[in-house]
Amino acid sequence: IKKLFMYSLMLGLGWYTVNSAYGDTIIMPCRLDVPQNLMFGKWKYEKPDGSPVFIAFRSSTKKSVQYDDVPEYKDRLSLSENYTLSISNARISDEKRFVCMLVTEDNVFEAPTIVKVFKQPSKPEIVSKALFLETEQLKKLGDCISEDSYPDGNITWYRNGKVLHPLEGAVVIIFKKEMDPVTQLYTMTSTLEYKTTKADIQMPFTCSVTYYGPSGQKTVHSEQAVFDIYYPTEQVIIQVLPPKTAIKEGDNITLKCLGNGNPPPEEFLFYLPGQPEGIRSSNTYTLTDVRRNATGDYKCSLIDKKSMIASTAITVHYLDLSLNPSGEVTRQIGDALPVSCTISASRNATVVWMKDNIRLRSSPSFSSLHYQDAGNYVCETALQEVEGLKKRESLTLIVEGKPQIKMTKKTDPSGLSKTIICHVEGFPKPAIQWTITGSGSVINQTEESPYINGRYYSKIIISPEENVTLTCTAENQLERTVNSLNVSAISIPEHDEADEISDENREKVNDQAKLIVGIVVGLLLAALVAGVVYWLYMKKSKTASKHVNKDLGNMEENKKLEENNHKTEA
Repeated sequence: IKKLFMYSLMLGLGWYTVNSAYGDTIIMPCRLDVPQNLMFGKWKYEKPDGSPVFIAFRSSTKKSVQYDDVPEYKDRLSLSENYTLSISNARISDEKRFVCMLVTEDNVFEAPTIVKVFKQPSKPEIVSKALFLETEQLKKLGDCISEDSYPDGNITWYRNGKVLHPLEGAVVIIFKKEMDPVTQLYTMTSTLEYKTTKADIQMPFTCSVTYYGPSGQKTVHSEQAVFDIYYPTEQVIIQVLPPKTAIKEGDNITLKCLGNGNPPPEEFLFYLPGQPEGIRSSNTYTLTDVRRNATGDYKCSLIDKKSMIASTAITVHYLDLSLNPSGEVTRQIGDALPVSCTISASRNATVVWMKDNIRLRSSPSFSSLHYQDAGNYVCETALQEVEGLKKRESLTLIVEGKPQIKMTKKTDPSGLSKTIICHVEGFPKPAIQWTITGSGSVINQTEESPYINGRYYSKIIISPEENVTLTCTAENQLERTVNSLNVSAISIPEHDEADEISDENREKVNDQAKLIVGIVVGLLLAALVAGVVYWLYMKKSKTASKHVNKDLGNMEENKKLEENNHKTEA
């Protein structure tokens, strides 16, 4: 500002000033009207003590130019015909008071010119930057440097585009300048000491240099600088990895502790349930194959500040299932078998019963075992909220029973054959054998039904020509059971025994039987009379054929045998 004031003062006094950029050509008009009787013209400059130094001469008559032997202006001067002086490659040392002199025979005219030289400084740069800044500490942020300036300029610091002003204990700015004795150019350095806060995170800092040029004041800004702000941890948090909605027995748990400071803490103390002393570790601590007793509060704190602590509650879910009895169990038919499936879990569990892969509506209960109760039972339980927590136990129930036999017979409506059925119940599956009582002949041509729920039947079709007794033998690993049935010759009518009926239809049949009791009584009386007559008739007839037709499809041959018997009787 002082120098600008001096420049303005010179102009106010009528002094002519030429402004030139460093390295450019300085052009100084003489600013005098050339008189007609001019003899010659000269240029000189004045030393600081006022003594003159002549540098250029031009004669108006000889039209010749001469330059004085001044080392600093050697080969740099040029004097035109109108006495305009040019100085190439302007230097700082060219800042002088030059005078143009026009000389006549009787007078000397002079016109002074002030030369000012300006040098634009280099773009300012923030150097010696701090690696990091710490909150609540006054610390050197960096140096802002701008070089090769003339005249010297001013440096300003900015935070996020706003000017930083000195503030005791918070902002300290130290400015200094140095001049190169050879070039006379200035280097300016401004050091900023700054007390940072967390608000300075990611805030850009810049600096600028303001200088004077030929056309006035100008400003150049530096690149932005962002600093890593260190601040202490004010809060810690604890996390459970991997994040799960529920933890079950057998899982691995990793605890992670984090502090919100910068840089973040690298070590912590981890506190496990029931353990008052912390375990020193990095920011993670892993528990493997956890059990239900690992349920509780887990905490972590800073090493040097144990009062800063974080906690989280962890529940380790568990599920126990006990099936009694389990495995392979063998019981006798009619036995009672209590079955219990006991569940112990960390929360309510769902229970599902399956039999042979078919879901049951309720848990099985056996007060009296039946063959259809046998099978593979599975009790399965799960915690719906805990992925993968399932348990299952199985019971393979075997119901054994000695063979039970019931035999029935039925005459074909044509009267040519009779169907004898041996109904067998037992487990393991009994083997059935047919024999003819007396002869001991084995009947092999039989038809068997599927073995379902411990029951099946075997049947034969015969056309006996005489009364015979058939024996059905059923045998399994437990016992051998025998039952016999008398079968009359096909020529003798007899009452057929009904086929075995199902349990659910037995009650209906009993009800219907009650309705016909009276009819049956009457028929029995009639049957008694007919039986006496029939017995007398049989006494007179020949002995019935002793052969049993074992071929189930040979019905025509049986008929012919019967016709022959009747002819013989006639």
